[in-house]
Amino acid sequence: VQLQASGGGLVQAGGSLRLSCAASGLTFGTYTMGWFRQAPGKEREFVAAITWGGTTTNYADSVKGRFTISRDNTKASMYLQMNSVKPEDTAVYHCVASRASFGSVWNIKPVEYGYWGQGTLVTVSS
Repeated sequence: VQLQASGGGLVQAGGSLRLSCAASGLTFGTYTMGWFRQAPGKEREFVAAITWGGTTTNYADSVKGRFTISRDNTKASMYLQMNSVKPEDTAVYHCVASRASFGSVWNIKPVEYGYWGQGTLVTVSS
């Protein structure tokens, strides 16, 4: 299984950025997908998750209303639209996957996701 995140970069506070995650080596449509982030010196933090069919999403309170997670099963890809970004959003963003199961979209612990990508760095300047 390979998860390749891309789209990170430097953005000013209040701006927007769109992250992408390309998946391979798995039957994409049978996996719950998500995003975690890790800021320097901090633990990994749940950002968002989406069910296999894309009908249900889950967001951390810190990004709710600003970030939107989506997926395209025909392209084995997942996205994170980041709007109104803040300096505290600065982190390495990792795309993650876990086999879909009842309620798996509500998983927010790193250990609950079996597959991780390398991550893409997002830096928000003030």
